[in-house]
Amino acid sequence: MTIVLKPEQEQLLREAINSGLAHTTDEALDKALELLRVRLPEHRPLTTVFEQGLGLFGSPEDSALLDEIVAIAYEERHRPSDAGPTL
Repeated sequence: MTIVLKPEQEQLLREAINSGLAHTTDEALDKALELLRVRLPEHRPLTTVFEQGLGLFGSPEDSALLDEIVAIAYEERHRPSDAGPTL
């Protein structure tokens, strides 16, 4: 299979590797595909992590969710602020 990335997709992969979120392009793509997989209806858990009493790392899906949360927080942290300088 040949995959052609948009420039912004390639840049995001480079940022993920440079930031340490992934060590290789393959690892970054594996993580992204895992996030898609766990969102498929047939892969969704029937109960929440808290109902299972498993904590944050009770399953691979929980780890993938945490990875997604960290990625969103990372993006927010690096988004330019509209506010002026603070003292």
